[in-house]
Amino acid sequence: MTLLAGLLRRYGLIALVLGLLAAAILSGAWRHLNLSELAAHRHALTAFVTAHPVLSVLAYVAIYVLIVVACIPGPGAMTTAGGFLFGTLVGGLAALTACTVGSAIVFLACRTAFGDWATQKAGPIVQRIEAGFTRNAFSYLLTLRLIPMMPFFATNVAAGLARVRLRDLMAATLLGTSPVCFVFAGLGSGLGVVFERGGRIDASLFEEPRIIVPLAGLAALSALPIGWRLWMRRRAA
Repeated sequence: MTLLAGLLRRYGLIALVLGLLAAAILSGAWRHLNLSELAAHRHALTAFVTAHPVLSVLAYVAIYVLIVVACIPGPGAMTTAGGFLFGTLVGGLAALTACTVGSAIVFLACRTAFGDWATQKAGPIVQRIEAGFTRNAFSYLLTLRLIPMMPFFATNVAAGLARVRLRDLMAATLLGTSPVCFVFAGLGSGLGVVFERGGRIDASLFEEPRIIVPLAGLAALSALPIGWRLWMRRRAA
């Protein structure tokens, strides 16, 4: 019994991650995480949100957490969907909550299952990378979170294998993912208006102010990591 409890403590979370990943791949569910699916089912989704506003937000957060834990592509589409369904503010907050909770689960799964093994088996190059990660954990994590195109799951896994504190991961996720979440949620909110007017997902979207403004925000976000590194270097000088 003690052995079983120990195995569950060490490998239970990673088994959950791998199980969700396998389920998403085998079922093909990950293929439906895109804007075309959102457009196709928008009437049913908005009707459910109108009828069950609180339950719909809770369900959205739960599904989003599962997607983050499964380490599959989809957080960007989910955040956009949150803005479409709940508006920029509520959608952004719900997405940020899910990102933070899901990241913590993946982090702890990798830490408890592979942390010691990764430290012992890592070669000199990996050890140097890990040492740099550890010395500047929060700054490095924040930079990665500020990059909109950086695979979300990759940062969670890397932090779990490196000697990073959970509070640093969660703080960097909250701070660094906030701009991305609200920009994508703003994009989703703009898509809602376009869909209601009979718009389609094509080049004409770039003529809509409600779409152009969030996209400009994404362009600005791409420059944030550079500004952050320059500011940190000036502080260290």
